[in-house]
Amino acid sequence: MKLICPYCQTTRTSSSGYRTIRRWGKYYRSSDGQHLTRYWCSNCRKTFSAASTSPLKFQKKRQFNKSVCDLLTGGVSQREAARILKLNPKTIVRKFRKGSDLALDKLKEWNRKLPKCQEVEFDDLETFEHTKLKPLSVTLMVEFKSRRILGFRVASMPAKGLLAASSRKKYGYRVDDRAKARRDLFNEVKGLISSTAVIRSDSNPHYRSDVKRYFPKARYEVVLGGRGAITGQGELKKQVWDPIFSLNHTCAMLRAHINRLFRKTWCTTKKPDQLEKHIALYALEHNRRLATARGGS
Repeated sequence: MKLICPYCQTTRTSSSGYRTIRRWGKYYRSSDGQHLTRYWCSNCRKTFSAASTSPLKFQKKRQFNKSVCDLLTGGVSQREAARILKLNPKTIVRKFRKGSDLALDKLKEWNRKLPKCQEVEFDDLETFEHTKLKPLSVTLMVEFKSRRILGFRVASMPAKGLLAASSRKKYGYRVDDRAKARRDLFNEVKGLISSTAVIRSDSNPHYRSDVKRYFPKARYEVVLGGRGAITGQGELKKQVWDPIFSLNHTCAMLRAHINRLFRKTWCTTKKPDQLEKHIALYALEHNRRLATARGGS
């Protein structure tokens, strides 16, 4: 193994053949039961180990990382996860935030390694923060057939219908960030999609201009939305053939596996950025499970 000092970037053997990095004992990491070798750099006179550059540096109880991820992407709330694992709820929150940050980076890296998509589907999933008077929109884009999640964005939106007047009266004017979030998403995923790809969505009139702006050579197909079925958390449609089934099925999976997206739940999102983190955590697991089912890496 080629050793490099993380502080001064010195390699283990200099050009003159002198060993600048030497072993400096070992230490035991109780959180996962590993014995790690420590090294000493004669150039900067600092010690380091393989864990010095790890994103999980200084993290305690790392043996619970996988269990916390499995529970939070399996329809369990943070408070219930703390009870099941017999941990302090603060520990669950810290592991959730750290894991979601890493998951977002890994999701982008995962998608960049795969071939560009030839057919994709996108639409908005609606939820709320704290109360239905403060709705949120989750713009989601997936690959056709494989249902691989390419990206997502969470945005605030004003209340609609009978709730609009009550929302304005209690919380005032609510900014509509859906257009900005959609454009940010398109700008992020355009490198993952072929320039001549087929892009499908429902008949929302605001979609076409943004698709033509970021994917000028793509073929844009608009489909009529159907009435939601009782099964599939209301995301699957009653029609015999759903043209954007891959997207609707993925939205149903999000609602089934993320506790705060359940229908008729009292576990609601309090901060939109935490919802985005939770979706990132699930999106990586979603793509991994699909790859494993197909026999991929």
